[in-house]
Amino acid sequence: MSRRSDRITLQVRDSNTLEPTLRAALRKRKTEPSKKKLQPATKKQNYEIQQCWSEDSASPCVLIETPHKELEPAADRSGFKQYTFKNLFIKASPIPRLSWASSDDVWIKMLNKELKYVHDKSYLQRHPKLQPKMRSILLDWLLEVSEVYSLHRQTAYLAQDYFDRFMLTQDNVNKDCLQLVGITALFIASKIEEIYPPKINEFAYVTDGACDMWDIQSTELLLLKALDWNLCPETPISWLKLYAQVEAQTDGENFLVPQFCQETYLQITQLLDVCMMDIDSLDYDYSVLAAAAFCHFSSFDVVHKVSGLTWESVAPCVRWMTPFMDALRSEPKPQLKTFIKVKSDDRHNIQTHVAYLDMLRKAHERRIDSSDLTLSPAALSSTMLTPPNSTEKPANP
Repeated sequence: MSRRSDRITLQVRDSNTLEPTLRAALRKRKTEPSKKKLQPATKKQNYEIQQCWSEDSASPCVLIETPHKELEPAADRSGFKQYTFKNLFIKASPIPRLSWASSDDVWIKMLNKELKYVHDKSYLQRHPKLQPKMRSILLDWLLEVSEVYSLHRQTAYLAQDYFDRFMLTQDNVNKDCLQLVGITALFIASKIEEIYPPKINEFAYVTDGACDMWDIQSTELLLLKALDWNLCPETPISWLKLYAQVEAQTDGENFLVPQFCQETYLQITQLLDVCMMDIDSLDYDYSVLAAAAFCHFSSFDVVHKVSGLTWESVAPCVRWMTPFMDALRSEPKPQLKTFIKVKSDDRHNIQTHVAYLDMLRKAHERRIDSSDLTLSPAALSSTMLTPPNSTEKPANP
């Protein structure tokens, strides 16, 4: 009882009464000049700012992205001249001005993905039981499955990228597992890209009993872990669509609405399809592959305008791709197909399948040394490479 009464007494004294010494201190502080009164507050503020900078290890040169806030420019900008930087290693963006985003930001993000998502054909050295032809047969089958389920080209190319990058992380994969890995990669890609992806039982059905739903589910988890959930690369199709749209874009049109010719785009995609079935295509960046394919149907001046790439960076891929272009010329001109529940203006985006293995075989037969080719930027810009007339076609070797 004594402790409680003492505590109550102290509370009453603190809230309702002032000690004589406290009153004297307050009167003394009122009589002091205002300059002396502000000194302790100023020191405390400076101390807190310095402490904040040292703890956060911040720097005035670090730019923090704040999409929901815009900083007002300072009245005197002369003091910020020392923080003006220019990246000399990034080529200028060919993307026109966008109303919904910064074209430079979009371009830089696409270039960064080229560095983040690595592919390399040397993964076959980690799988002694596999041959390059096995990969070609698997990709040809995936393209056929994509057409059966009316999947987009981006879906098929995502599956190809998942497969190649997954094999780069594994060792001694048996050839009997290739179909399971391939259909699982297509299953994941369809869930990433498609609005209404096929069910897992439909993917198991096309394997004709070789894989069941439980095999695909377990392999899906294994593949996602191996890829570290990095599932959004810029594929050759996404680069090609960008190049074609930039070349066909005119002022006042929506950049998201395709303006290019669907028939020409279909021919270029078939060239890319047969090239991607060759494992040597992994020697080149996806952006370079798309630019080289575009170069075979246009002039290099146009390719340089839409991609910013130099002839030195594109020429090796153009020369390597020439036998594939010759094989494509020997085939009938592709026609746009009609798909159920697919709009006419979206037919070119649906993956189609033709006799790619035959074209690949013809390309390998016609492959010649790059030293015998006399391609140059001037030659490509003077004439447009189009399939010759039937009377001008050379005889098959």
